[in-house]
Amino acid sequence: MDQTTLNIIVVGLSFALYFGIAIWARAGSTSEFYAAGRGVNPVVNGMATAADWMSAASFISMAGLIAFVGYNNSLFLMGWTGGYVLMAMLLAPYLRKFGKYTVPEFVGDRYYSQTARIVAVVCLIVISTTYVIGQMSGAGVAFARFLEVERDTGLFIASGVVFVYAVLGGMKGITYTQVAQYCVLIVAYTIPAIFISLQLTGNPIPGLGLFSSMAADQAGAGTPLLAQLDGLLVDLGFNEYTATTNPWLMALYTLSLMIGTAGLPHVIIRFFTVPRVADARWSAGWALVFIALLYLTAPAVGAMARLNIINTMWPNGVEGEAVAADELPDWFRTWEVTGLLGVDDLNGDGRIQYYNSGSAAGQAFGEERGLAGNELVTFNRDILVLANPEIAQLPGWVIALIAAGGLAAALSTAAGLLLAISSAISHDLIKSTINPNISEGGELLAARISMAGAIVVATYLGLNPPGFAAQVVALAFGLAAASLFPTLMMGIFSKRINSKGAVAGMLAGLISTCLYLFLYLGWFFIPGTAMLDSSQYLFGIPPTHFGPIGALFNFAVAYLVSNATDEVPQEIQDLVESVRIPRGAGAALDK
Repeated sequence: MDQTTLNIIVVGLSFALYFGIAIWARAGSTSEFYAAGRGVNPVVNGMATAADWMSAASFISMAGLIAFVGYNNSLFLMGWTGGYVLMAMLLAPYLRKFGKYTVPEFVGDRYYSQTARIVAVVCLIVISTTYVIGQMSGAGVAFARFLEVERDTGLFIASGVVFVYAVLGGMKGITYTQVAQYCVLIVAYTIPAIFISLQLTGNPIPGLGLFSSMAADQAGAGTPLLAQLDGLLVDLGFNEYTATTNPWLMALYTLSLMIGTAGLPHVIIRFFTVPRVADARWSAGWALVFIALLYLTAPAVGAMARLNIINTMWPNGVEGEAVAADELPDWFRTWEVTGLLGVDDLNGDGRIQYYNSGSAAGQAFGEERGLAGNELVTFNRDILVLANPEIAQLPGWVIALIAAGGLAAALSTAAGLLLAISSAISHDLIKSTINPNISEGGELLAARISMAGAIVVATYLGLNPPGFAAQVVALAFGLAAASLFPTLMMGIFSKRINSKGAVAGMLAGLISTCLYLFLYLGWFFIPGTAMLDSSQYLFGIPPTHFGPIGALFNFAVAYLVSNATDEVPQEIQDLVESVRIPRGAGAALDK
């Protein structure tokens, strides 16, 4: 059986499972569509949250980021997992205690303002739309390779799949579909990693293999894997894999990812689905456990994949000849069809030299050998995990499994994001503002239509993303950090912040962060519209790192405006006090 047929069978079976679950768990009421009837077990919710969280960025892009940058990008692991600790301790139980369906609903009631609710809806839509671009782009990459079609065609297929099970099932269907998707993606991620770790180091645990020595049948036998990788990279003109650069920017980016994680609406709404307040905190704890299974493996996947790429391009070692153009492995040719991988024999010697022709050390390497530049001209980082089994020459069923896992990761998060958008539109705009007398059936229809519209917009934006999947997702974290996170924190822990302060703070955080992003990445991410370049970063801060600065604007403006305007009504102060008490309140049934 050829590889494409095997891919179609494995991916098709996984999709049949998702569709079957969506039909079985179809939402029949707005409570089921928005919050799965508030009856999800915390362990199940933790697994669904992990799938919702481990997006295309985590599954497809994160190892690529670590592989091509090295230790510096381990901040993704620290920031994203640290954010869950913040969420478990400071947000999840209190928001569940409040007993509402959506984040804007909490903001509107806590700040006793319809304006605050609408601004929160705007923030949610901007964050979720930015985030979903990365998911759709990642799904397009996965479909492109494994169905051997163009990336745009893959994106349209992904949109159709999400449309079927997300529009049909709502939160209830998405929850149980995400449990299945977690099982698929974690198996798909860890099995190739175990095979590759065994090949390179003889250690079956990838996280331990990363710090082990090279196996006896490998180049550099007996040398620690990281030392072997560092040596090869330096020889080729790259930075050491384990080198660090600017600790200030690393700390700022980690903080942006942490508080951005805690403010992501599509993750927060998962904690509205459990029966009791205590279950919300347990759900966050279980989610961390399930996430850790992948995150402890990702650094090893990145390092080992980078080593395998170098060995592929220099099969006789860096001192020997590079790979001949007509001897490139089959996986290379297959990925070239997608346009995500490409070579160019610049010096016409029939070989493909891979090195860093942009550094002084790399240029010296090239001049010594008479090279004309790096000839691995295209290598989209999003393909690294998907191509990893082929690079390591693993069996065909492992390659098919990684296809199903990558698609599960992208689609599970896309569904959660689209649900957050549709809930905000149907519940917080249509039901709350435009037509308060709408029937439950009408609201459910509006939610489904809103989700369909969101899928169309996400597909359009996914065709021209402003970066690769993890970069785009990082922008969403910055927006969440600057807008919703401070507002939720102040809403729970401060009785002094009033409606005017909350609205002014959210707008200050959102607008300042959006302006910073658009100045450097193009207005509304439209190619060619950027006004400044990376050499003009304010204090050297890249757009992806700006979230904490926007959050400071939010906190400061909210505090100043609140202190210059009216006191918070006593009933709202009492409400804030009651939310902090771990008993009673709303629909929560904590005992």
